[in-house]
Amino acid sequence: MTKKTFLHTLSRRAALTALAVSAAAIAGFAAPSASFAEDKSIKVGIISGEDEDVWRVVTAEAAKQGLTIETIVFNDYTQPNEALERGEVDANAFQHQPYLDNQIQQHGYHIVNVGYTGVWPIGLYTKKFKTIAELPEGAVIGVPNDPSNEGRALRVLQNEGIIKLKDGTGILATIADIVENPKKVEIKELDAGVVGRAIEDLDAAVVNTDWALKSGLSAEDRIAQEPVDNNPYRNFIAVKQGSENEAWVKTLVSAYQNDAVKAEFDKVYKGTGISAY
Repeated sequence: MTKKTFLHTLSRRAALTALAVSAAAIAGFAAPSASFAEDKSIKVGIISGEDEDVWRVVTAEAAKQGLTIETIVFNDYTQPNEALERGEVDANAFQHQPYLDNQIQQHGYHIVNVGYTGVWPIGLYTKKFKTIAELPEGAVIGVPNDPSNEGRALRVLQNEGIIKLKDGTGILATIADIVENPKKVEIKELDAGVVGRAIEDLDAAVVNTDWALKSGLSAEDRIAQEPVDNNPYRNFIAVKQGSENEAWVKTLVSAYQNDAVKAEFDKVYKGTGISAY
């Protein structure tokens, strides 16, 4: 090989090597490191309290996949769906299907479930008695007044033999559906966020677990609880209908449904809530 040929071959090899390196660099730049194609920022509505700690971990997990989450904190159950429907948040995470079904019926929301989070078995709490049998005749028992949770609470009372609901009553039972009340208990309907805090003025109260924690109630105050198996009241992440197949939604769900979030969930809820995915 002549010197001229050698130099020509070397030059050609260098050019091909440079081209290959350039192509690899471009491919590496174009390939997403996250589960969707480009970085995105979203707002997620949650309820104040323990869930804020859980969502700090969710936010960190989402950031690893290129999704930036800003949590918008609400203080009652009525606001997050309205905010989602109006487009003020991109998703929310606080409710179960019976609650959403009732909200859709009342307000015509276009909201769908995209991934389960946890379940908080509702329970009967009291500061005055140790067992169901100790509840006196005429006991005043508080229940949440929103349709889905009231029906849920009444079923707890029925399971314990305190009342009986008429046959065929669905999950949206009301006090009008009570057909037997052997102890002549008085059912007091209160806001879900209030019923636990009113425990000192009641003989007992059926309280959602998250509100029980906020009200300073513990497992020692609980004398009955709904079954966990086949529970229809699993909470979930929800988005506006039409968004459910967006790539960021899949990333959001995977940012929640993982071991890091489960560990924080278990730590925060101390066994009163159970991961449900």
